[in-house]
Amino acid sequence: MNDEHRTVLILNGPNLNRLGTREPDIYGHDSLDDIMAKNIVVGSTLGFDVVTRQSNSESDLVTWIHEATDANWPIIINPAAFTHYSYALRDALAAHPGPVIEVHLSNPAAREEFRAHSVVSAVVSGTIAGFGHDSYRLALQALSTLLSPPT
Repeated sequence: MNDEHRTVLILNGPNLNRLGTREPDIYGHDSLDDIMAKNIVVGSTLGFDVVTRQSNSESDLVTWIHEATDANWPIIINPAAFTHYSYALRDALAAHPGPVIEVHLSNPAAREEFRAHSVVSAVVSGTIAGFGHDSYRLALQALSTLLSPPT
């Protein structure tokens, strides 16, 4: 892994700050802080310094994507509801030169019809969905593989 890729940005979109209390039958009982704390540890074992951020504001997320782009940090993003309609996020992610992994706790394709389409999927390296909190861990492992030199 190149030193320039040591820091990974995990972005979380709208309503994810309500994890633990919002639809626990779908999203579980752990808070976002609990989930991100676990992923900071997982990231560390993979050689990453993990920075986590959450906002209900599309503009905050776009600004943070721009910052990661300028710093050449890989991104893991759970765009939440913005997945389905935020062309601003899509365009910001499309300009990112490094790996970007889209994650979802649930499987959007198995839920309401409007959740089946992601406007960001076409511009990311890959999507991991439906594995609950493990979706983030799997994304970190995928980044580690993507950033490792070929053997």
